[in-house]
Amino acid sequence: MEDVIVVGGGVIGLSIAVELAGQGVAVAVIEQGDFGREASWAGAGILPPGNRQAARTPEAQLRSLSHFLWPDWAESLEAESGIDPGYCRCGGLELRLGSNQAELLDEIRNWKSEDARIDELSPDEATHLEPQLSPRISAVYRLPELSQVRNPRLLKALVAACGERGVRLVPGTPVIGFDERAGRITGLRTPTDMFHAGRYCVAGGAWSRTILASLGVQIAVEPVRGQIVLLSHIPRLFSNVLQLGPRYAVPRSDGKILLGATEERVGFLKRNTASAVSDLIAFGTSLVPALADARFERAWSGLRPGSADGLPYLGQVGGHDNLFIAAGHFRSGLQMSPGTARLLRQSLLEQETEFPLEPFSCHRNLGTAALVSEGEAHNSNGS
Repeated sequence: MEDVIVVGGGVIGLSIAVELAGQGVAVAVIEQGDFGREASWAGAGILPPGNRQAARTPEAQLRSLSHFLWPDWAESLEAESGIDPGYCRCGGLELRLGSNQAELLDEIRNWKSEDARIDELSPDEATHLEPQLSPRISAVYRLPELSQVRNPRLLKALVAACGERGVRLVPGTPVIGFDERAGRITGLRTPTDMFHAGRYCVAGGAWSRTILASLGVQIAVEPVRGQIVLLSHIPRLFSNVLQLGPRYAVPRSDGKILLGATEERVGFLKRNTASAVSDLIAFGTSLVPALADARFERAWSGLRPGSADGLPYLGQVGGHDNLFIAAGHFRSGLQMSPGTARLLRQSLLEQETEFPLEPFSCHRNLGTAALVSEGEAHNSNGS
């Protein structure tokens, strides 16, 4: 019997498992499909900056903790797994076309309130930095500490690190319910087996709501489809991540370019559509006209776990003394995975957490709030 069973083998679940196993905890990860092949695989791996000393909101605290952890997290994963997750500090430009500049002024004020490094640039300065930018760029700022990670490599490194640390990985195994007695989970049921552990952590992404419903636990998480397009161009056309609200163009070191992403509330329907793919390509060429000559590689989609207020659910689930949750990160799962892993390790092992988890509680009052797009939530694109 394991000490902890993690339900869900995406970037959040695998990161929690690696963190726990590093403390000598016996861990199993149960995943309904293949590890890391849902929202984690579909993201672009944008890692926005943060400042732990100046973070005031719950979102900023989690983002800044992860920003602080990412360099060592990536280095340790590579050392342990032999797989380079592609972490690099590339910088990012937030852009506007035409006359819409008011949003950028608000964003600049927000970043400055966090004491984040930010460079306010004129359009001419931006095109000097990135000569292939469209002449239609009318407003821009740069975040020099914005980073990126190559999420497929990261997921492979996490799986390998789990193996190195003795984590039991159980793919292709959906969870269909729990047994409980007197507020304590006594077992986890799958179609063919019963699993037992001292503690359980649900990190099932967009499926977490269904997983917890059998216990009468209600969380405001729904799937939000994001479509993404992969192009390639040699030589590279730009080196900074380019963002315009919730959409982005992410350059990889090998000439690949990711264009994303849509936000579609279509249930669990995961597929690409001609209109979305064509819109994303048009978006990319509106920022960098030379992308019209780039090679189309492929397109795919993922289902993000969107919460009603834009914050994930983290920590112990009230009413169940050995049940925990880490779900609802929406577009921020990749970027916030190191911080989430540390907080859940601390919570699961009854250690003092980096900061209070009450704002992330399952029982916070969400009412009927609409899902918050990541473009509105401090422009922290992750996928």
